[in-house]
Amino acid sequence: MRILIAIALLSMTTVPLAAQTETPVAAETPAIPSPPAPPEAPPPPAPKPATVRMALTTTQGVIVLELEKARAPITTANFLRYVDQKRLDGAVFYRAMKSSDDGAYGLIQGGVRGDPKMVLPPVAHEPTTKTGLSHTEGAISMARLAPGSARAEFFIIVGGLTALDANPAQAGDNVGYAVFGHVAEGMDVVKKILLVPVSAGGSGPMKGQMIAAPVKILTARRVKSPLP
Repeated sequence: MRILIAIALLSMTTVPLAAQTETPVAAETPAIPSPPAPPEAPPPPAPKPATVRMALTTTQGVIVLELEKARAPITTANFLRYVDQKRLDGAVFYRAMKSSDDGAYGLIQGGVRGDPKMVLPPVAHEPTTKTGLSHTEGAISMARLAPGSARAEFFIIVGGLTALDANPAQAGDNVGYAVFGHVAEGMDVVKKILLVPVSAGGSGPMKGQMIAAPVKILTARRVKSPLP
């Protein structure tokens, strides 16, 4: 009898070892990717080079110019001396050079026409290779003979004449003309002047380009810059 009880107890305690020790295994949790880094903010735009605005009031309308005080300081300072001393009051646009019959390309030229009472000493030449400017639509540039001879005569571009820019690869006088600003308002007035009647007079490259009835510049004055 004792032997039977012992066998019964033994059978009750012989549970497989694996069943006694095995525990549930949790499923592996997938890794959560890190959020992407926010894009870098673009660098702030470079500040606009300093300019000065002035207006030419003519018998054909008003032309507002923005002069490149920072990029073409010598030429701009020279032009502003004529403005501030009122030397351009009563000056004229006297030349209209059309590079195309429809007036889409060309230039108008103005100034004091060498009046010894109005001219100031010539200024050093600022080529477009130095200023980074170009003879594009509305550019204002200085007329000259030899480099460094510019005084008061200037011209405004219609349509773009980049052949007037400096070109170091060209032989001879290759420093071009000195752009020092552009038309901010009144390009319609510039184009109107380009189309006024011209005479057969003039000499050299100006022959047939002289305005029959020159367009008078009534006043040349600094004006306030527009609000940003």
